Amino acid sequence: MNERRLIIAIDGPSGAGKGTIARTIAQRLAYRHIDTGAMYRAVAWLAGHDGVDLDDPAAVATLAASAKLEVNGTVYINGHDVTAAIRTPEIDRAAAIVARHARVRGVLVERQRAYGRDGGIVMEGRDIGSVVFPDADLKIFLDASPEERARRRARDESRAPHDMAEESIAQELAARDTSDRTRTVSPLTKAEDAVYLDTTGTSIDDVVSRVLDLIAAKR
Repeated sequence: MNERRLIIAIDGPSGAGKGTIARTIAQRLAYRHIDTGAMYRAVAWLAGHDGVDLDDPAAVATLAASAKLEVNGTVYINGHDVTAAIRTPEIDRAAAIVARHARVRGVLVERQRAYGRDGGIVMEGRDIGSVVFPDADLKIFLDASPEERARRRARDESRAPHDMAEESIAQELAARDTSDRTRTVSPLTKAEDAVYLDTTGTSIDDVVSRVLDLIAAKR
């Protein structure tokens, strides 16, 4: 008998380990992995590239709706490989602005739901379990202490600049947390039926093992 292909939602703040855990789980299950944060980042990058005002919701939403966006490990938007370019503090701040626009979120949430319509997907973000897939088969909310999250971000070689002090990184993360948790549309929040996992001081293997046990119980 074929196992049911699940929709797995992984939410949480920056630096909690969403990307690493989501990618690893997707690889183990041979599922598709979608980093929804990369979609907002890519739109923010394209707005800067095309000279679109980030504070103009209608213009950014139009840009997002017309953009050809590919998120599958690498990130392409309108033919531009922006995989590395969207992992900067500047894009962090720009993406936070983009993510607050209801019209932009509407465009991207529609795409996200299309990606996961047939299951077999691990989707990470900040509103996957609460908004994008409120009926997901499994919802995980990953968290970690602010200090742990800053340390992880400082060690992340995919981020730039690499010489940024942990204290400055912590301030950037705190600012993003505030923006995500207080936005009017789809704020960062733990869905009522999500499993809360604090990854502070916990190895990747241990977190992956815990998530796989939760998945096995759903099949």
